[in-house]
Amino acid sequence: MRIGTDIGGTFTDFVVLDTRTGHIRLDKRLTTPDDPARAVVEGLDAAGPEVLGRAELLTHGTTLVINALIERTGRPTALLATEGFTDVLDIRREVRYDVYDLRLEYPQPLVPRRHRHGVAERLHASGRELRPVDARQVHELADEIVAAGAESVAIALLHSYADGSHEQQVAALVRERHPGLHLSLSSEVLPEVREYERTSTTVANAYVQPLLSDYLRRLRDALDRRGFAGRFYVMHSAGGVIPVSTARMFPVRVVESGPAGGVMAAIHIASRLGVADLLAFDMGGTTAKVAAVVNGTAVVTHDYEVARTAHFRPGSGIPVCTPVLDLLEIGTGGGSIAHVDSLGLVKVGPRSAGSVPGPAAYGRGGTEPTVTDADLVLGYLDPDNFLNGEMPLRADLAHRAVGTLAERLGLTVPQAAHAVREAAEEAMAAAARAHLAEAGLEPTTLPVVAYGGAGPVHGVGLARRLGSPAVLVPPAAGVMSALGLILAPASYETSQTYKVKTDAMDLDVMDRLFRQMEKAAAELLPPPRGGDRVDFSRWVDMRYLGQGFEVSVGLPGAPDWPTLTAAHIAEQFRASYERRYHRSYDDVIVETMNLRLRATVTPASGQPALPTPPRTGRAVQDCWVGHREVWFPDHTSPVRCAVYDRGLLEPGMAIPGPALIQERETTTVVHPGTAATVGTLGVITVELSGA
Repeated sequence: MRIGTDIGGTFTDFVVLDTRTGHIRLDKRLTTPDDPARAVVEGLDAAGPEVLGRAELLTHGTTLVINALIERTGRPTALLATEGFTDVLDIRREVRYDVYDLRLEYPQPLVPRRHRHGVAERLHASGRELRPVDARQVHELADEIVAAGAESVAIALLHSYADGSHEQQVAALVRERHPGLHLSLSSEVLPEVREYERTSTTVANAYVQPLLSDYLRRLRDALDRRGFAGRFYVMHSAGGVIPVSTARMFPVRVVESGPAGGVMAAIHIASRLGVADLLAFDMGGTTAKVAAVVNGTAVVTHDYEVARTAHFRPGSGIPVCTPVLDLLEIGTGGGSIAHVDSLGLVKVGPRSAGSVPGPAAYGRGGTEPTVTDADLVLGYLDPDNFLNGEMPLRADLAHRAVGTLAERLGLTVPQAAHAVREAAEEAMAAAARAHLAEAGLEPTTLPVVAYGGAGPVHGVGLARRLGSPAVLVPPAAGVMSALGLILAPASYETSQTYKVKTDAMDLDVMDRLFRQMEKAAAELLPPPRGGDRVDFSRWVDMRYLGQGFEVSVGLPGAPDWPTLTAAHIAEQFRASYERRYHRSYDDVIVETMNLRLRATVTPASGQPALPTPPRTGRAVQDCWVGHREVWFPDHTSPVRCAVYDRGLLEPGMAIPGPALIQERETTTVVHPGTAATVGTLGVITVELSGA
């Protein structure tokens, strides 16, 4: 048995896969914001003790870290920085993200100024010691920090990327006085140049470390009491899994934990269909996410920010510079609240009803109109079949909530519901267009893989706005992020600054640094089992001398390293630079900045087999379960729409639109003028070309 469980803003999802039989079990429960572990434990209890008793693996995805950073619910944290550099969190990059706005707002630092302390020490940029650590002063600072109530300490000293020994000394001195403090060292969290980014990332790690550590410990204890003896992993933001011990050391690595699982599942299923380029579209209860996949690989970024004060404006948030799948997150989930702005236009989000009180249709106290309420009013959702009837929806409350919007707009309730739905889809499409344009990708060439509880409901609408050729809805689409947790490999990425001009590059030194990184990364991964293999991938960040940012260049592994030359690496950089920016400069010096290494565990047993729908020879009409009146765009009256049970569909079936294909966790909407087909893996494909 393998179990994947993902905590979202509205629902906590579960997937249980029996790897011997291929049988898969799905579940969804409302998230419990006051104690996220409670929904996880309740879902596991509902699965039965035999599941946990047989489970060899449980992988978890959580929004706990990003929520803590956004909502400022982390634990009291102090910062130890080199004397004279304690204000780096306020100084930031000394760059305005909008030069014309005189009232720019930035997020307040996670550590207030009164809790930042200067350490008497200094290193040269080369790592050479200029001033030793003052042990007595560090002891005094440790006492002061504890007296002020701090539970965690970030240690970010100047030039520690070149030599981390001073940070290690300071950490040892603090532990001597107060061994119970949580410590985060920048030379371990992010051993890279750029003082602000390194300090910010380390502070974020320290801020959430006690919170995530306590949470995972409580969850581990609950699993132990229920007889779970398997491996317990956590999904990290770059699309792999790590042991709980590693997640507790580096919680910033799981800032985008759950959404990464959905992308990995989309890649896995699309690859089995021979689809290498796609747009992953995840629409849940609180947000929607899109991610571009090219040649079967999702883009990973190291320039990530949380808690932006200006939507989609780089530089307005808190840098968390660890590897993260390049996901664009939009505040338009099923629970996102619709409102009328100052211009009289309907807008959706970013405020969300979440799971408490939830959309009005949930009957849990919500009164404001949400996307889910609009979908119910329009007939896309079955009020009696939501989660197989375990959570009936209140159509009367949804009509009442949308009705308040209709009154303000002077529209009928269905017209107002359409306005909400179209505002949400256009907001997602506009964000996706910008995201793809920045990556140099054209949406008309990318099929949309739609998943999440609301993704299949809005997939065709989004794809039509983007001009995408097709929409793919995989099996278990409503819990894809949890499914991806089971499919993702164990992996870990690390980095090390190596700043040198290419004409002075020492390949032996680089190889030695890479081998040290391989050893460090392997220690943070689960021990290989049986014939498991650990594979290493190498990159180097490079730029033209004087530039502010870099381009990553792939390098050969250790066996092929002796054949490499500095000239070849420089040429690889120029080729990569030209592919991205359509120009290169032969007369400008090139320099390296950071070495990057990813370690991935490849299991000897391969990927677990996913279930495929059986072929019994039944006809499409045998899968029909009724009709529903549905309001579609460009129709002035509701359309009589056939409803099908996805669990009865078989490969080869074709379903003409308009149609609704229902399953426990979501509904696929097939618009008029399109048709859906069921592939061999049970993937529903809605072709849009010419529709």
